Amino acid sequence: MKRRPFAIIAAASFATMAAFGAIAHSAEAQNDFGGLEGRYDITLMGMQIGVAQLKAIVNGDDYKIDVWTRLTGLAGVMTGGKGAASASGILSDAAVYPTKFAVTTASGDKSVSVRMALANGGVQALKITPPIPERKQRIALRDEDTRNIIDPVSALLMPVAGKAVAGDPAACNRTLPLFDGSARFDVPLSFTRAQKINGRAFSGTVAICAGRYRPIAGHVANRPETAFMENNKDIEVWLAPSPDGRLFIPYRISVRSPVGLVIIEASRFPGGRSAPSSIPTIRASN
Repeated sequence: MKRRPFAIIAAASFATMAAFGAIAHSAEAQNDFGGLEGRYDITLMGMQIGVAQLKAIVNGDDYKIDVWTRLTGLAGVMTGGKGAASASGILSDAAVYPTKFAVTTASGDKSVSVRMALANGGVQALKITPPIPERKQRIALRDEDTRNIIDPVSALLMPVAGKAVAGDPAACNRTLPLFDGSARFDVPLSFTRAQKINGRAFSGTVAICAGRYRPIAGHVANRPETAFMENNKDIEVWLAPSPDGRLFIPYRISVRSPVGLVIIEASRFPGGRSAPSSIPTIRASN
């Protein structure tokens, strides 16, 4: 399975992420946080190349997310790329504990699927179809690489202890320990600033996080794309509180890829949050 680290981050930092290219998702509030539905646009160098939809249900401490994505325009014609992913698990204070993760991606006449069962933060069962090709330069996965992890889809829900406050540095200051079934990598996020935005789908304050990509295992050593992502300082995530203030959700993710800037931005999103007038306003755009 060909690895594309920059696409993984775009999805891992948000939408689905890892092993299936760049999937993004969003959430549009209904009557309460129990049901979320939405849409994101994916652009490359300002040109739309894909769309994604998400449906999430949070019932008490239990969550379930389903995501669908497809490439559009010339990218869609050339590759026929599309994918679907799902994850479920438990939210507990500021932590996410996934129990199931599944993803299937297709491009042309090729498809890849990953099925993973988890418990207590560790992988209990895993099946990848077709199997990952053996390569001498691939960094072997160790037992510890499949423990204390979260899947890329569950990582899109970012709970906090207490109430999620718009622009709070706590939204960003965390490391996402991701495992997509074939590769283990960290995505550290750090707070850079609070910003009031007036976007197409959201008007309010977001916490803007800087992200990095740290490969740990499962990747092929000395691959140029991996080195590019390790040195990539143009990874940014904008986080806004969920309608009930229980967690943060990505509104926008931008990632510098070897072929240009990839932006995943909501075209529908949960209701906004007002912000102090002292926070400068910018127009969110692709």
